[in-house]
Formats: sequence, C-alpha cells, structure tokens
Amino acid sequence: MPSIALHARQHLALTPRLQQAVRLLQLSSLEFQQELREALDTNPFLEYVPPASETGEAAEAAEGAAGIGAAAAGTPEVPAMATEGAVDGGLESGMPQDAGPYAESDANYSDAPYSDEGSGYTAELPSPAALRSTSYRGEDGDSDASDWVRVPLTLREQLHETLRLSPLDDLDRIATQVVIEALDDDGYLRQDFADLAEVDGAGEGLDEDRLRVALRVVQTLDRPGIGARSLAECLSLQLDAMPSGTPHRELAMQIVSQHLERLARREHGELQRQLGCDAASLQAAIALVRRLDPKPGNHYGRADGGYVVPDVIVRQVRGKWVVSVNPAIEPRARIHKLYAEMFARSDQTSRSPLAQQLQEARWLIRNAHKRCETILRVGECIVARQKAFFQYGEIALRPMLLRDVADELGLHESTVSRATGNKYMATPRGIFEFKRFFPRELETRTGGTCSAAAVRALIKEMIDAEDPRDPLSDVILTQELEKQGVQVARRTVTKYRQMMKLPAAEMRRQI
Repeated sequence: MPSIALHARQHLALTPRLQQAVRLLQLSSLEFQQELREALDTNPFLEYVPPASETGEAAEAAEGAAGIGAAAAGTPEVPAMATEGAVDGGLESGMPQDAGPYAESDANYSDAPYSDEGSGYTAELPSPAALRSTSYRGEDGDSDASDWVRVPLTLREQLHETLRLSPLDDLDRIATQVVIEALDDDGYLRQDFADLAEVDGAGEGLDEDRLRVALRVVQTLDRPGIGARSLAECLSLQLDAMPSGTPHRELAMQIVSQHLERLARREHGELQRQLGCDAASLQAAIALVRRLDPKPGNHYGRADGGYVVPDVIVRQVRGKWVVSVNPAIEPRARIHKLYAEMFARSDQTSRSPLAQQLQEARWLIRNAHKRCETILRVGECIVARQKAFFQYGEIALRPMLLRDVADELGLHESTVSRATGNKYMATPRGIFEFKRFFPRELETRTGGTCSAAAVRALIKEMIDAEDPRDPLSDVILTQELEKQGVQVARRTVTKYRQMMKLPAAEMRRQI
C-alpha cells in the first residue's frame, strides 16, 4: 500500500553567492574580464571605474554623475540596512548556510570592511595595446626587461616588407600580395591558382600564369622553402639555395624529389640500389636532408590572438621574491552610488527585480575581490615552496601536490585546483601556468624524491651535451639517470623525450 512518511537527513548546498564565487574562481583571466564586462553592460547598479592613468577631469565628471557631488550638497547618508542589509536578508532568508569546498573562505565576506565608494573593487578588460605598453616596475624603479622585448614580425608581414623593395609593376605586385596572403602559417601554399585568381579585389588580368610567376617571386623573398606546395618542393628549394659546391647536394636532391617516401620508411638498401651510390655517400646525403627545415614558416611570429594574460607577476626586489596581482586584470567596477541611493528611497521591496540586481552587483564585486585574493595567496605559496626554481631553473623544481598548498593556506583542495587551473604567472624566466609548479614525484635510489620536471630537464641537458655523431639512446639515458640516483623505466624516458618534442637517437645522428 502506498504511504507518506517524513525522513530527516542532512546535505550540503551552495547558495547562489557561493556558486558565483566558485564559477568566477575557475575562470581564466580573459574569461573573467569578459564576465565583468557583460555584468557592467547589463546591471545598472555597476559602474565602470577607469584606471589611474585615465583619471582627471573626465573621472571627476564621472564621480559627480555617480552621486559624489550630490552627497557634498547635503544628501543624507543612506543607512547600510536600507541598501544592503535588507536586500541581503530578503534574498538569502530561508536559504541553507554556506557550504561546500569554497565555504571556508566565504565566511570572511561579512567580516571584511567594505565600502561602495572607491573601494578598489574594479573591473576592466584591457586592450591588447594597453597590455603591450604597460610596464611593471619594482621598488627601485628599474624597468622590467620584458618591457623592451620586440614583437617578432609574422610571416606575411615579413614578406610584405621585403616585397616593397622589389621592382615589380602594379599587376605583378598585386599577384604577389595575393600569394603571400594565401600562405599558411607554416609557409606552404595549399590553395589552387584557379581559386586565387578569383579573389575579390584582385583586379582584372590576374590569371594562373601570372600567379605562378608571383609564386616564384615569393619563394625568393626570404627564407628558402617559403611558398612551397609540397614537402618535396620545400626541401628542394632549400637544397637549391645551397652553394653549388656543397657535398652530396645532387644526391640529396634526387632523394627529396623522387624517393622521399622510401626515406621515410628507412629503406636505405633500396635507396642505395635505386640511386646507384655507395653506403657512405647515401648516409651523407640523408644527413644533409635531415638538416633541412620541413616547416620554414614556423620561424616567424604568429598572427593569431591566442595570447596569455598572466594573473600574477613575480619580481625579485632586494633579494626577495615578491608576488603581486597583475594590474591589467584587477577588477575595475563599483556600485553606482546614485542609483543605490535612489533605490533606497523608493518603495521597492526586497523581492523586486531591482533589488535582485543590486544584490547581484554586490555579490559580483565581493566575489571578484575574493577571487584575486585567493589567486594571490596561492601564487605566494607556490613561489615560497618553489623558490629554487627561480634561482636555478626547471631542474630545481620540487615535487608538490595541491594538498600541500591547501593545507598551508587552510583551503579546500578543490578550491586550490580551481585557483590554479588556467592561471598564469609572469616570472623573470618566462610565463608559466600554475599547474607547471606541481610536478609528479619520483623516487630516487637513495630513498629521496625528485620531480618529473627535474628528470625531463636532466634528459634535455644530456641530449644537448651529447656527441652528434654518437647520440644517446633511451636505454643509455636511463642508465645515466640511474648513475645519478634517479630510477625510471626506459619507456618513461621515451615518454619524457617525446613530451619535449626531441627526436629519437637515430634521427639526431649527424654524419
């Protein structure tokens, strides 16, 4: 028979504020800025605050519009309960208490001093030009070396610059420009001439014959191999650019033009029979081919917009490593004071849509500030534990777990995982993802431990110092690591070598 019964049970639940805090924490810096920009566009209670470099008369006018001028004229101060306490209580009444992996840090929201006016809780999405021109200086006023790094030209930019010096007529120059724009990032031309002849804006008289001539011009503008339509043509162009007296160049030309597939399958015996040469000449020609670049376009800068904005910046100031939040991603938004005062004087209830938007604005500002604080704390803990990395490089990375940082900071391990995912750190040694500083632990022969990153660094050092005529195989690398007390399997060495994109010993051999 069906029956009705009551059962008491306990469960954890996240309030909307905690759900937003968790979601903001796991966003990357660009996603976080986009989230704030959307909130500024849709929530009337949020106000954009320009950075200090943009303040002045325009900023004073904006502050006047925000209600600061009205407050100076005698507008009474709005009680906190009228705008914050009543709304908070109205929306959160009846909800379960904060719980979950982010609850330990959320308890500080109500205790921290907070002010709607100029609190520094700001949100801004910087432009790429602003990111490139921003300089970060230490206490002594010394500029960072990265401020003077030259942005490399892309492949197309370099070819267009070189083309300006070529004496071509207008139509040939247009045809050459069309071919340059059709090149892929690796330098290859993979489009048909018939398709290029139909490009909009190319002009009349642009036929396939003229495009073939333009391609020959492109192939002579810069690095040999640019503008090739196949791997064989790319290698042939590079061999053709070598001096005529280069030993075994003609034999290498025959290999890349007629027997490239046999070379890939390592059919050296068949190659020797087809070419009619001795084994020594064949090995010398193969070594010459291996020195060629199959993707010459990769030597140039990339034009894509997949850049990384670091969340924290690490500097060495007076012998100490200092971690600070990147000013470019600090939140630049605050509560619009005039609108908040107008809402407090209205007869709106705490359940009205405007009350919910005001509450959402307060939550967003506090959670954005808490996100920056958590990322900064995790970054400082990482730098303190991996201090040797900044002195000696990747070979000094220590094994570290998320649990170690969580225990030290009093956070949940899942919170640390969210604070390290898609977060980047700008250091004097480069920009690294937070996850890079959590290498796996490996045992040593003496009973100690070392990190997998340190083992990879050792393998790279050994390969860099090897004899090119007698490269170290994975078995020998394993034995050398064993001599240094690091016990790893041969397949592990192979996996680490492939992760670093280093070829096998046979491919590294130079004759």
